[in-house]
Amino acid sequence: MPPLPFARLTLLTLASLSVPNALADEPVQLDPLHVSGVRMSEEHVAREDLEKLPGASNLVNMKQVEQGRVAGTADVLAYQPGVYAQSPGNEGVKISVRGSGINRGPGSHASGTHIMLDGLPLTGSGGTPYELLEPLWISRAEVLRGANGFDRGSLALGSAIDYITHTGYTAPKLQLRYETGSHGYQKRNIASGQVLGDFDYYLALTDSHTDGYQDQASGKGKGIAANFGYRLNENLETRFYLRYRETAHETPGRLTKAQLKDDPRQAAANNLLIDAHRDQPGSTWLANKTTWQIDDDSTLVAGLAYHHYPMDITETFYRSGAYRIRVDYSDISGTLNYTRRHTLFGLNSVTTLGLRSTTNLPSSKSKETVALPITVTPVAGTPVTYPAGTLMRDYEHLGSDNVLHFSNDTELMPDLWLTSGLALIYTRREAEVTWPATDDRLSEHTWDYAPRLGLRYQLNPDVQLFGNISRSIEPPHAWSMLWSSPLRFSSTITEPYAARQRAAISLDNQTATTFEVGGRGDSALGQWELTYYYSQVLHELLTVEIEPSVFAESNASPTVHQGIEAGLTSLLWQGGAAGALILRQAYTFSDFHYRDDDTFGDNRLPGLPRHYYQAEVRYDHPSGFYAGLNTQYASKVAVDYANSYYADAYATFGATLGYASPKDDWQAWLDLRNLTDKRYAATVTPGYDDKGADIARSTPGEGFGVYTGVSWSWL
Repeated sequence: MPPLPFARLTLLTLASLSVPNALADEPVQLDPLHVSGVRMSEEHVAREDLEKLPGASNLVNMKQVEQGRVAGTADVLAYQPGVYAQSPGNEGVKISVRGSGINRGPGSHASGTHIMLDGLPLTGSGGTPYELLEPLWISRAEVLRGANGFDRGSLALGSAIDYITHTGYTAPKLQLRYETGSHGYQKRNIASGQVLGDFDYYLALTDSHTDGYQDQASGKGKGIAANFGYRLNENLETRFYLRYRETAHETPGRLTKAQLKDDPRQAAANNLLIDAHRDQPGSTWLANKTTWQIDDDSTLVAGLAYHHYPMDITETFYRSGAYRIRVDYSDISGTLNYTRRHTLFGLNSVTTLGLRSTTNLPSSKSKETVALPITVTPVAGTPVTYPAGTLMRDYEHLGSDNVLHFSNDTELMPDLWLTSGLALIYTRREAEVTWPATDDRLSEHTWDYAPRLGLRYQLNPDVQLFGNISRSIEPPHAWSMLWSSPLRFSSTITEPYAARQRAAISLDNQTATTFEVGGRGDSALGQWELTYYYSQVLHELLTVEIEPSVFAESNASPTVHQGIEAGLTSLLWQGGAAGALILRQAYTFSDFHYRDDDTFGDNRLPGLPRHYYQAEVRYDHPSGFYAGLNTQYASKVAVDYANSYYADAYATFGATLGYASPKDDWQAWLDLRNLTDKRYAATVTPGYDDKGADIARSTPGEGFGVYTGVSWSWL
């Protein structure tokens, strides 16, 4: 059961046609001609909708992604201009678009982008957990860069990313997939989808395991995804969604540049000592979306989602011991969107009115306890040892994000559209340390607004130009208010919680004004896109590591984010029955820096490369055989805000070889990663000022790896 907006059918019937004949007195009667249209694919419609945005976007086709290893979202978002996605060796991928969440993650509180599942919110006031983002469950991904996710209730600086789950209309009746490869990697998936009259379903079971590239880096996961759709009548349909997944992985920690060059597979000594790990013991996402086609021009879509995501983390070495954090988040989200096609002052127009609300439930509480015995020695006194299980801190973190948005697209003249919009935002953050402190609850409520104005012009059938000016709003995480105090340990205090923050601190919402201009189209060089953006950011939420695995977040002085995003897919050679050779390229230039900061001047913001380039040249034969070579390049990255030390630039190379049946019923592939076994930092976790020292801030990228897989489908 496809969503009603996708049911775009074309039907032309010419029952009879009389044409005067200059050579005869009688008209000629032609036979009836019937042309029945075929329902356009959901991907085709999605592409058309994205091209109506006055700004940049990406559409990821999972059929192509699945012709190689699909370990996580870094594989999904590869070769996408404007998108930085790197894995530190586990599922916690660091995703940044236009510098969003530049120094958060990769972890369970990733931010800067508004993540959705099937158009419904996954991101909450606690950030975006990653365990439910299993890529084999989706048919496509849509990235609406910058403010282009406005109509979906996204106001993040970076983007909205929508992962669209398979349905009975896009999935085979039965599919079996198995992947295996280096470092103990294995992944299994079984899925089924069918359309049964007015009812359709999709069901998938997936489990995975890896020993990890580094020591102390094993991981595993298992989960289920399902959705069930029913068409009540030709104008009304509803769909229920379920996602549940458990994950657990060890944490190897970060290395110095010298350690990375010497042996990138080693783990940090403290992480080995405390058996550092991060578990998601069972995350659940339940949702419903109902679509009502009111008439030919009006649609109402209502959604409701419940999300529960607990975490059990032991990652921080502390006074020869360790502490354990048990986090429990629950939230509920609601969306309502009304869209109508109409005329405005005699001009073609489309208006959208929407509401998005996400609220933490009162059960969102966390606690920290001693994981391994901690010994504290005061300046003068007897050492005190606290056993495992000793309570260090108990706290609550609550919040809500509410967005009322209105937008309009009006065709000012043929092929020239004006987009305007205004969003009203109400955010709430509440945080309290209930042990050892009490009666120190911080409650912040903020109203804000975000206008948007854009133009798109279809210069000719092959070229579209666009531009927009927008404002973005991003509130802090409630947890960051509990982890951002400069308070340090006092040696005269013996309690194990002495170094823990005892009171929540206030943080401002991050805001930005962004100008964007660009274009997309077809040319002799191939399908292309090119975008430039410039953002002036106030109160940017930046994170710094103040001691191993202990982070603080604060509002920065004014900063600038600007960059160029370019993509090109070129047909290098077309040989008919002999196949074709295609080159696809993605380049992202990122210039993120302070604006006359009192301490750092115009320093670059650490954490992301200035230049990031990905390319693949691939040969496809009509029989289904394919082979490709790929590369990835990233320039050097500052690892502290003082820009006193940098992680090295790197380039890696890979290759793929496979066969995909023309019937689409089975495929097999070989995926070779990092052919030269390059030693490099996949991600860095910045410090404040390392004074030129080589501090352990780099997470190694994966070395040489060989992966293979097979998939069979009953269509």
